[in-house]
Amino acid sequence: MRNFYPLEAAPPRGVAGTILHEAQKLRICGGSGWWGPGWSGPGWQTGPMTTSFVCRTASAMPPERLFDLARSVDAHVESQKGSGERAVAGVTSGLIGAGQEVTWRARHFGIPLTMTSRVTHVDFPRSFTDEQVRGPFRSFRHVHEFEATPGGCIMTDRVVFTAPFGFLGRAAGKLVLRAYLQRLIRDRGRFLASLE
Repeated sequence: MRNFYPLEAAPPRGVAGTILHEAQKLRICGGSGWWGPGWSGPGWQTGPMTTSFVCRTASAMPPERLFDLARSVDAHVESQKGSGERAVAGVTSGLIGAGQEVTWRARHFGIPLTMTSRVTHVDFPRSFTDEQVRGPFRSFRHVHEFEATPGGCIMTDRVVFTAPFGFLGRAAGKLVLRAYLQRLIRDRGRFLASLE
């Protein structure tokens, strides 16, 4: 697994850099670094307001198959039926690729939400990254990684987001949003792995 930056390197500056450096030393976020392929490094929005988590899903599928299912708009819509999520603009069916956008509309916490995401990095079949362009978060980044195993592959989802609304957003992000999003991503991973 890749680390945020080599521990022997100088950490990013300021309070956010100190927090990130200490978190990296403690191996926070599921035992691996926060940063993966396609991440722009310390200049990206990080710090005390940022919340992250990692989900891992084992599958009997080869990485190439699970990679394509993970970037399938149709499979995503099917996995999120509970929230009524649907693609309403951009790539609305099939596979989304580098530089392409999709606008999702769904109901979460009883509130209708719209979010546009762009695929900012693709390294088939190892990883791809999508980031919010417009939507409810101050920032949202999702790195999808795929590693071959003797029995198929492991899909690792690394999500980092910054909630809106300052202090209230930080509290909501830590107490509610993180658990809610982690459950959505975990359930999505299980759904995709079940499509064998």
